Amino acid sequence: MTRISTIENDAARGQSPASALSLTDPDRNCPLCPRLADFRAEARVREPAWFNSPVPSFGSAEARLLIVGLAPGLQGANRTGRPFTGDYAGDLLYATLLEYGFAKGTYLARPDDGLTLVDCRISNAVRCVPPQNKPLPAEINTCRPFLSATIAAMTELRAIVALGRIAHDSLLKTLKLRAATAPFTHGGVHQAGAIKLYDSYHCSRYNTNTRVLTPKMFRDVFARVRADLDG
Repeated sequence: MTRISTIENDAARGQSPASALSLTDPDRNCPLCPRLADFRAEARVREPAWFNSPVPSFGSAEARLLIVGLAPGLQGANRTGRPFTGDYAGDLLYATLLEYGFAKGTYLARPDDGLTLVDCRISNAVRCVPPQNKPLPAEINTCRPFLSATIAAMTELRAIVALGRIAHDSLLKTLKLRAATAPFTHGGVHQAGAIKLYDSYHCSRYNTNTRVLTPKMFRDVFARVRADLDG
């Protein structure tokens, strides 16, 4: 796991923190988004045993598949410190990854359950939990260099699954794709050089409860990824 450990010192010396954003994960006390930093500080006071920090990517940088979500959930990844761990979205995501061979072990909704990813990595467009699960556009833009650095570090990367429109839109900017030629649609596939971008509705409880996304719809996306990577 690569972290920025000097970002506060850079800011204190009058250097732009943005110049430090060439590494893949923000520091535990990343100050770049004041609203998110304040929300994180409040959570640390309220729940001191929780992770309450920018959530790092999970899985090997040598993986061919990257999954990108929106941001950590307050009682999910923000609590546990592992993407999509501890909330309903993780239940569906990890069950699907296990089914299609992108994970092994048993998912028990905690970071010490022993589950490992296989040829797969998971990250988020925004690394800190936002109030009401809604990051602001400026926060998405500020955090994008970490996403770009994560992608750049994955030299074997061939497939990215975007979970939801915000992740999709941030990835378009990272991959230099035009929105007009790569619209977000569930099941859509877009080519960016050697990388294919696959779109899915986010696997949130709201989307599944309202049947915007069914488990079959979600599995179909990963079935195509599996077939393409194995083809």
